[in-house]
Amino acid sequence: MTKALRHGRFPVVTSREVVEHVSAPRHDAATLLDRPEPGGTVIVSTPDHGYWKTLAMALTGKMDAHFTALWDHGPIKFWSIRTLGELLREAGFVDIRRERVGRIPVLAKSMIAVARRPG
Repeated sequence: MTKALRHGRFPVVTSREVVEHVSAPRHDAATLLDRPEPGGTVIVSTPDHGYWKTLAMALTGKMDAHFTALWDHGPIKFWSIRTLGELLREAGFVDIRRERVGRIPVLAKSMIAVARRPG
């Protein structure tokens, strides 16, 4: 019996600030695809690590503080708006929309993806 059959499916499922902490994101995305009902919506958020934000951190000397290996239980994967969309597409989601949020877009704090399970 799948977990979806045991726990049910829902019209909307959220995953907030989780994907950056998992070691097997494709497995996490496949599990996420199983949770909404057919045609249902998934909302995923994660910190944004696009090119311009990373460049700005490098130029201002903030890389060590941001990507520190000394952060217990911190993120282990760093996502850009492109890679998050690719992960959701690979998992089978459709109608994927992504937006940067917090600060100006090129230095966004986080991003949100809204996608639909086919159905």
